[in-house]
Amino acid sequence: MLNKLEALKVFCVAAETLQFKETANRLAISPPVVTRIIAELEDHLSEPLFQRNTRQIKLTEFGQQFLPQAKQLVEETERLFAPTRRRHNQDMAGLVRITLPELPDQENILQELLQAISPYPELIIDWQQSAVRVNAIEAQIDLGIRIGNFSDGRMITRKVGEVTEKIVATPTLLANYGYPKDIIDLQKNFPLAAVFDSNTGRVWSWYLNEHLQFTPNRPQFIGSDVEITLQAILAGKVIGYQVDWLVDPYLSNGELVELFAEIPKYRWPVYVYRPQRTITPTRVKVVFDLLVEIIGKRFKAKPHTK
Repeated sequence: MLNKLEALKVFCVAAETLQFKETANRLAISPPVVTRIIAELEDHLSEPLFQRNTRQIKLTEFGQQFLPQAKQLVEETERLFAPTRRRHNQDMAGLVRITLPELPDQENILQELLQAISPYPELIIDWQQSAVRVNAIEAQIDLGIRIGNFSDGRMITRKVGEVTEKIVATPTLLANYGYPKDIIDLQKNFPLAAVFDSNTGRVWSWYLNEHLQFTPNRPQFIGSDVEITLQAILAGKVIGYQVDWLVDPYLSNGELVELFAEIPKYRWPVYVYRPQRTITPTRVKVVFDLLVEIIGKRFKAKPHTK
């Protein structure tokens, strides 16, 4: 006999993932059980809910119309029968996948997040730090952090701050080479650092502003990330273009000198984002809000919802 409420739960998750295997993983059941429940529900409704082929599944027109009603019924039923404390604990149980680039004070950001979620022992964090940008939908990412311009209608974004970059060198290097007269002189006659962009397979350009940018033609040092490149700069081997949070302490103590500070530099926005989903788990919303608060403090900018 078909358990209608359980079938609606399976349908709602399948409508979100569009993958029966992922639906099974989320609900801790086997893929054949998902297939059977959906088939029984379709038979009960006398309407197909999904269009299936060997590559993908998608909702039928009837499935799209049926989904809001199914979701509302599932949510109201769970809210009606679950005690408040138990319901909250259940809502906060499960996995939250987070992807992010290199960030200032990242270890303390993570520690503060883990401390904030300590009341929820069944909440699991999958923290993936990488310079490679992933497709959040395809990779089943729940939350992400992005530095740079970001426009994706499938995402809910919150701006938490801005960063800028600075051209820096050691006093020793400048004593040996002198000061560049202008940006062209810098490109042609000075040893430059470059950061490898694993997304494109090329080095990052020095994007000073909308009117002034260039790519180092013959960099004297190439690093896989900004912290590695910073070591070559501090060693006096090269001049680099680095994010402000990394170099400001060295500018303050005199280990580095900023060049061309008078040239306006582009300010890159920092976003926390999450995919728009039919059903967004409470645990994802809670961790999203926590990251907005925690990361926003580092960048000292007023959060802005987009």
